[in-house]
Amino acid sequence: MQRTWDWMREAEAELAAARTLYGGRHWSWCCFTCHQAAEKALKAICEHRRTPQTGHNLNLLLQAVADPVSVPESVRGACARLNRYYVPTRYPNAFDRGVPAEQFFEEDAAQALRDAEEVVNFARSAVGGP
Repeated sequence: MQRTWDWMREAEAELAAARTLYGGRHWSWCCFTCHQAAEKALKAICEHRRTPQTGHNLNLLLQAVADPVSVPESVRGACARLNRYYVPTRYPNAFDRGVPAEQFFEEDAAQALRDAEEVVNFARSAVGGP
């Protein structure tokens, strides 16, 4: 069964959730949710190309979706930045002390939103319309 649009719709829903988290000043959760939106957007491309992937590493997913030469530098940079948010945004033991909610700031979340939008837009153009 082809699930491209399920993955893409979920990516877009998570991007919307990230915007809500940003508005609520939940910086760490906004960053994590941006990672999730990008992950699902890349998995939508993989589904579209009939090469489904597992895992959460955005850099590896990006390698799976396209020839690196065809991926814009802005998308590669966005994935590299977002990839760092998978674990430390959620687990207190990612830092010597303090909780993730105290380690991420508005600037981090704003950049994460821009990055997630970049990846989701890239995926939209890669998979076309439903």
